[in-house]
Amino acid sequence: MENTENKKLTVVLGASPNPERYSNMAVNRLQAKGHPVVAIGKREATIGNTPIIATHPPLEKVDTVTMYLNPIAQKEYYDYILQLQPKRIIFNPGAENPELEEIAREHNIQPVEACTLVLLSTNQF
Repeated sequence: MENTENKKLTVVLGASPNPERYSNMAVNRLQAKGHPVVAIGKREATIGNTPIIATHPPLEKVDTVTMYLNPIAQKEYYDYILQLQPKRIIFNPGAENPELEEIAREHNIQPVEACTLVLLSTNQF
């Protein structure tokens, strides 16, 4: 039986149904590694069996928010991210945001500038 202790509930912000987008690949790879995923995007769609939701659902025990939005598009999610109280926010390439990184630090959330796909492929997730 697989150990579920190290599985990390991950919110993918900026999820896209387009299989060529990195957010789409991240949802698939996170699931392949057994991590539960909540995909949030601009419009409702699916990635495989995972629904992309366009709302801000209340969630508990979020380990990671992985960001696939540019800093301007991130602003509408600031309060939501703080409500989730994740342990960390991964700012994927192109999503780096010094303002949100500082807000995260002030709320004891670890900002990480990294690529989720690389972290997963090198078992550092």
